[in-house]
Amino acid sequence: MIQKVSSFLMLLLVFSSCSTNDNDRIDNPNLTNVSFRLNLELNLPEYNSLNFPGNSYSTYNTGINGVVVYNINNTQFTAFELSDPNHPLSECSSLRVQGVIATCDCNDGNSYNILTGELTNGSGQYTMKPYRVSKNGNVLEVFN
Repeated sequence: MIQKVSSFLMLLLVFSSCSTNDNDRIDNPNLTNVSFRLNLELNLPEYNSLNFPGNSYSTYNTGINGVVVYNINNTQFTAFELSDPNHPLSECSSLRVQGVIATCDCNDGNSYNILTGELTNGSGQYTMKPYRVSKNGNVLEVFN
């Protein structure tokens, strides 16, 4: 009897600790949630670099300060917000991409890896804000 009650309590604990809401996992007060859908047609010259693993494409017209998309292996892609997650929005909080590193212009030296979104230099508790990527044929859809 005690074993059944213990098992039930453990199961209840596991289910109550799980969340399906992304806002519960990514609670960054510096970045707002904006809704968007970005379609990148890989057969167009502007997005040609995304046809090859190890290349990225950045746009500054979508998201908060922009979005960077990275091709890992032609089937896996990452996409992140180009705002420093460890700063309130300001002129210097926009990230610039060079290679696989996105760097903030604020004077703290924050830089992030665009494959994982992790902080590689500087200080802060937040990683880059991730976006979802779906590939259908020659079209990448980036959205949140």
